[in-house]
Amino acid sequence: MAEFSVNFRRLSIYQDCATIHCMNWNVLGHEWAEALLKQHIARDQVRHAYLFTGPPGVGRRTLALRFAQALNCLQPPAPGEACGVCRMCTQIERMQQADLAIVAAETVGGTLKVDQVRELQHTLSLTPYEARYRVALLLRFQEAHISAQNALLKTLEEAPEKVILLLTTDAAENLLPTIVSRCEVLRLRALSVGRLAEALQDRWQIPAEEARMLAHLSGGRTGKALFFHDDPEALAMRREWGEDFVRLLTSPRRERFAYADPFRKKEREEIREIYQVWLSFWRDILLVASGAEVPIVNLEWEKDITSLAGATGPRTARICTTNLEQGLIQLDQNLNRQLLTEVLLMDWPRVSESV
Repeated sequence: MAEFSVNFRRLSIYQDCATIHCMNWNVLGHEWAEALLKQHIARDQVRHAYLFTGPPGVGRRTLALRFAQALNCLQPPAPGEACGVCRMCTQIERMQQADLAIVAAETVGGTLKVDQVRELQHTLSLTPYEARYRVALLLRFQEAHISAQNALLKTLEEAPEKVILLLTTDAAENLLPTIVSRCEVLRLRALSVGRLAEALQDRWQIPAEEARMLAHLSGGRTGKALFFHDDPEALAMRREWGEDFVRLLTSPRRERFAYADPFRKKEREEIREIYQVWLSFWRDILLVASGAEVPIVNLEWEKDITSLAGATGPRTARICTTNLEQGLIQLDQNLNRQLLTEVLLMDWPRVSESV
């Protein structure tokens, strides 16, 4: 359990970290967003609030930090650029600058509370200590309680001078429409698997076969690919959950019940990771069963996925995919974790071991 906690904390650092070491922004796949934000700075047209949307690991936080550096760099080489080496840039990179406030739920999948927003509002009312702008970075804002979102509205409507709010979320649709309407929205997309594989080879000198596997496994998200590359233990853990998935489909009910029993003691964050891995497998099976010409995520299990797609069919794969998506929602509702896992596993079809 302790080992998982360490890996999970590392994952939270990598989730939005697409290009940590490259300055001159150089955010892979988001050149259009970089150009827009640079233009806002160069023309002195910076908005009071920006919303960066996209899946975890796509580069939301990295882009927000690059923007904060460009806003406050002590020696910018050009308008909208950041030197990356001055005290201000390095402190923002570490997210430890005095005028940079970081607000997020305590854990991934947790709840960002209204008290955190109220504390932030007090901080933002103060004059910047040493930076040009006070910057508030609100991470994974889809986790904000409805009261916390409502509390932030006043700040968004009447932002203090020299204050910039940067919000990240998985999808704008998961926030109050009034929040979204008061922000400049930048919708970030994952790279194509081929482009990311090439970048992993060219920029990070990752061998071609590993780069291809990581590109598929991450679904085109640079930060996620780099996390798995730098943390072999996390990658091994994911493989283990993948092997469990394939094995459980051929297992009788008693073995599925036995597998679900330890879930009553597992942390919610770990269960969420397991469910997400299983969900990626069911989505792959659905894609193959439906004949969709879309790259699968779990490339290492391509033969198994093809066989399982033939054995289950698109209807069953769609039902199991939907059930797991609902299971992730129910997990956040503090339902009995063992019982929830049992229900999910019991609904899976039993496939012949010869498949």
